Amino acid sequence: MRTAVYEACDNLGMFWSALWHVFEAAGEIPMNNFLRFLQVLALGAWVGSIVYFAAVVTQGAFRVLPTMDEAGRLVGFTLAGLHFMGGIAALIYLAASVGLGRSLLALVKPAAIGVILMLAMTLGSQRIVIARMDALRAQMGSVEATASTEPLRAEFDRLHGISVNLEGAVLLIGVASLFLTVRSKST
Repeated sequence: MRTAVYEACDNLGMFWSALWHVFEAAGEIPMNNFLRFLQVLALGAWVGSIVYFAAVVTQGAFRVLPTMDEAGRLVGFTLAGLHFMGGIAALIYLAASVGLGRSLLALVKPAAIGVILMLAMTLGSQRIVIARMDALRAQMGSVEATASTEPLRAEFDRLHGISVNLEGAVLLIGVASLFLTVRSKST
């Protein structure tokens, strides 16, 4: 049984090797195409998710749910998932960049720098800004019931503005990085 498995693997390896040489001879390098695809998929999914989050999730939560506190909890939960997915997308994008460039120097290209900035802002938003907002929310009990003149609520609103600005910056840098990625030549 093991011999048959090893033979099948050898045959598959020879098939992929032969296919690789055919594409290479034709001027196409499949791995580069695959890595470029991974870059566009990862960054496109991240940018698209931010747009969907802002246009649909936040709007829907505050229109459909009965209280602002419930909507805020849903938005916070969804945003944490978006940030986690963004981190994974950044790692995929950056790994594909290094693979395409065959060097860590690929990380100093404008699109990769943009993705690194996006990741840094996303981590800062989730780990610092939103963490502080969650602590304030717990102290207030209800954001909706707390007057906007109260110091805890004022700080919460200030941090919320920072969170929105960070997410907007991540989106704009993401669109620019996606454009730079799509227009760059495969290496």
